[in-house]
Amino acid sequence: MSVKTEIWVQAFMRRCAAEGLYGAVIAKGAAEAGALFVIVNHLDGTCHLFGPAPGPAFDGKGERRWIEEVKGPIAESQALTVFARRRKADPDCWGIEIEDRKGMAGISASS
Repeated sequence: MSVKTEIWVQAFMRRCAAEGLYGAVIAKGAAEAGALFVIVNHLDGTCHLFGPAPGPAFDGKGERRWIEEVKGPIAESQALTVFARRRKADPDCWGIEIEDRKGMAGISASS
């Protein structure tokens, strides 16, 4: 059984806050199973954009699987443009932006 996207987002935002990272939901999607995109903003004009990996949403350990939508780091404006295109194609998707100067907010892309 997979976790509803809305619950996963709430838990992820709380974990980030506990680690001292600021984050915001920039687009709400379908509560049950909306696709999820995360912008990790490095606060230096660059960021990474992660989206759902093809295939199963979760790996064998129950961790969400990710891909880099555009090989990063990229300009924030580019990440927002790519996310806007994804959202236009799928209005049920979610968008989260996390500010993390030193890392990836705990997200790693599948190889």
